[in-house]
Amino acid sequence: MSLHPLPSQPRPLVLGSTSRYRRELLQRLGLPFDVASPEVDETPLAGETPAALATRLALAKARAVAQRHPEAVVIGSDQVADLNGEPLGKPGTHERAVAQLRRMSGQTVVFQTALAVRCEATGFESVDLAAVRVVFRTLGDTEIERYLRAEEPYDCAGSAKSEGLGIALLERIDSDDPTALVGLPLIRTCRLLREAGLMVP
Repeated sequence: MSLHPLPSQPRPLVLGSTSRYRRELLQRLGLPFDVASPEVDETPLAGETPAALATRLALAKARAVAQRHPEAVVIGSDQVADLNGEPLGKPGTHERAVAQLRRMSGQTVVFQTALAVRCEATGFESVDLAAVRVVFRTLGDTEIERYLRAEEPYDCAGSAKSEGLGIALLERIDSDDPTALVGLPLIRTCRLLREAGLMVP
């Protein structure tokens, strides 16, 4: 009687991010995963474009966490809002959020969401970038103030949550990966995790 070998245990999955938005998005895939803080310096380099900054930081996060979890498949991601070539990060304060939304009023902003997947044990590493074009309505100071007091999106690049009330500030969203604007492009994530050897339904 021949015994069929049991399939090897799948590699653990680790999200290299402290973002609750990315954690909530990854939970949609139904895969067990752990969360680890990447502890990466996110200061832009001189002359670095928003797309290059997001890509570099996503890779840095994935690599930093993969070094501590070498057997795991690690996801790193970063998002930078691009206003006419200038990177806009998380405002952090109400005053900075007001200033960001004033600048973005009536403008097209490209949210560059980079994704990196790495496994130290296998040497697998891949990176992708989802660019989401967002057209903001012309916003008055009163509605900017009302929105920020209601949602307090100070931990979001670009000072608005499209998955919440922030959608009311927008005229249009163009994207080929709908969750990218929230912080993790799940279509690309599924593809890279499959390439890394994980089974994603």
